[in-house]
Amino acid sequence: MTKLSVNINKIALIRNSRGGNHPDLIKVAMDCEQYGAEGITIHPRPDERHARYEDVAALKKVVRTELNIEGNPMDKFIQVVLDAQPHQVTLVPDAPEALTSDHGWDTLKHQKYLRDIIAVFKKEGIRTSIFVDADLKMIDAAVDTGTDCIELYTESYAKQYPRDKEAAIAPFILAGKRALELGLRLNAGHDLNLDNLNYFAQAIPHLAEVSIGHALVCDSLYYGLQNTIGMYLKKLQA
Repeated sequence: MTKLSVNINKIALIRNSRGGNHPDLIKVAMDCEQYGAEGITIHPRPDERHARYEDVAALKKVVRTELNIEGNPMDKFIQVVLDAQPHQVTLVPDAPEALTSDHGWDTLKHQKYLRDIIAVFKKEGIRTSIFVDADLKMIDAAVDTGTDCIELYTESYAKQYPRDKEAAIAPFILAGKRALELGLRLNAGHDLNLDNLNYFAQAIPHLAEVSIGHALVCDSLYYGLQNTIGMYLKKLQA
């Protein structure tokens, strides 16, 4: 069964837009779990424009499912992860000024860099995942970094899905099979939503986890948070 990890960055963005603590990010995370979410994802960036580094420690105290911390492994990020000891850390190659994640790691070019950082996390018993495109060369090279998991960057799938869903999913099926052959746990995320999630999950039955934030928070404006999480879970179970 594919797990749903709710990325709460957009909740943090709303909080930060007015200062103070409304909405309460920690309470929202606890509510997401109560409503059925099987993980909480947070992605603090260096400018802390949405999730803040201090949020990580607070979430660690309350998350009862799985806490996944995403980010570019700069020195501050590495220390925050080591202090929090989350269940999973997902390494993402986003530049500090990036609006959102827009590509996976070049696991050939950055192999030694990734290997060294992953070794630090694995020494602490933290499951590691790296963000990659649905490119077999990048997945093959990911094994040599020592990572436990890969997270497939699914924006290309989401963009092509309305026009040709079979063509959109094809490279991801191949990528998923290769990950399985190599013994890598398989996660996915970025632009997955209520329209395209079920098709993706059905095509890749060994998918361990999806991380969804922006679309889920947008849908909750219409359906409510509890109902929305239930709707996403049904898409994964159908």
